[in-house]
Amino acid sequence: MSTNPDTCVDETVVRNGLSFPFGLQRVHAEPVMVTPEVMWLQVPLSASSMGFINTWALRDGDGWAVVDVGMDTPAGAQRWAELVLPDGPLGGAPTRIIGTHMHADHVGYAGELYRRHGCELWMTRGEYLQAKQMIEDYARPTLPEHLRFFRQAGWSDEMLAGYAAFGKSMAPLPGQYRRMREGDVLAVGDQCWQVITTCGHSPEHACLYNAAQQLLIGGDQVLADVSSNVSVMPVEPWANPMKDWLNSLQKMATLFDEDVLVLPAHGAPFRGLPERARQLATKRLRALDRLRDHLRENGPQRALDVYPALFSPGSFANPFLHTLATGEALAYLNHLLGDGQARVQADAQGVNWYELV
Repeated sequence: MSTNPDTCVDETVVRNGLSFPFGLQRVHAEPVMVTPEVMWLQVPLSASSMGFINTWALRDGDGWAVVDVGMDTPAGAQRWAELVLPDGPLGGAPTRIIGTHMHADHVGYAGELYRRHGCELWMTRGEYLQAKQMIEDYARPTLPEHLRFFRQAGWSDEMLAGYAAFGKSMAPLPGQYRRMREGDVLAVGDQCWQVITTCGHSPEHACLYNAAQQLLIGGDQVLADVSSNVSVMPVEPWANPMKDWLNSLQKMATLFDEDVLVLPAHGAPFRGLPERARQLATKRLRALDRLRDHLRENGPQRALDVYPALFSPGSFANPFLHTLATGEALAYLNHLLGDGQARVQADAQGVNWYELV
């Protein structure tokens, strides 16, 4: 059936108000049993990076359902070939794939697993449709309105030349899927997992809660070490994802207590979800304060001009990181617009300038 994964002894570490029962180690060479029904696997994102995605395998009858599967890269493909061997951790193909959200590190390899093994894909509608669009956008020349979106933010011609739409490292998704909705309860083996949806990082992010075992598969909603990117995307230039993100953090802090064990997409499992949600919200609110101060002191600004108020000093020469930074700067600015605290006006070149009212 499968190898015998390691079972972690209690290695609890307490840091920043959070408790890590498996310690702080981010990378495990072998699978780890969180409970007899939940196995912690890791899939590398690329051969040249130390980055991994946590894949949570849920015992599903004689097999395993898997939550989040990594990117469509050679390193990811090699890892999945190992996982599904008869004597590998999964002992064969997954019974189904559950995607928390649309990003490549979560469902990039889902389409390939579907084509190789016939694994049914479960996602929320908002995530599935947005992922399909991202993949299609990446496969064709960049749309003029998407280039205009970044030019409005202040990008130069040189920067625009390096832009590529999201969708890289994503195999085409199956042409059909099983829809998850807020409040749905998924029966996986003899365990029940309730779907909790959140917004901000992505349009309809799904977390899975097992009340009987006090486990929450959290995707990218609440991470212990970093704050997930919150971006305005070219497809919806006047969206207010920062408001959605803050509301979702409040939702999570209200729904769950300190004893719930969060199984995140990145980093080690931890307890203390309400405290971490408060920390993440406070970080965003302080950044909004800095942004208001920056606009007050400097007058009208482009999205690129507000970087110093929001981000640590550093280079954004990498087009991908620059794209994330621009999207997040716009998320903060659109939040001020939505609250009536700022206004925006385009100049003769079509560049948007923001100022406090």
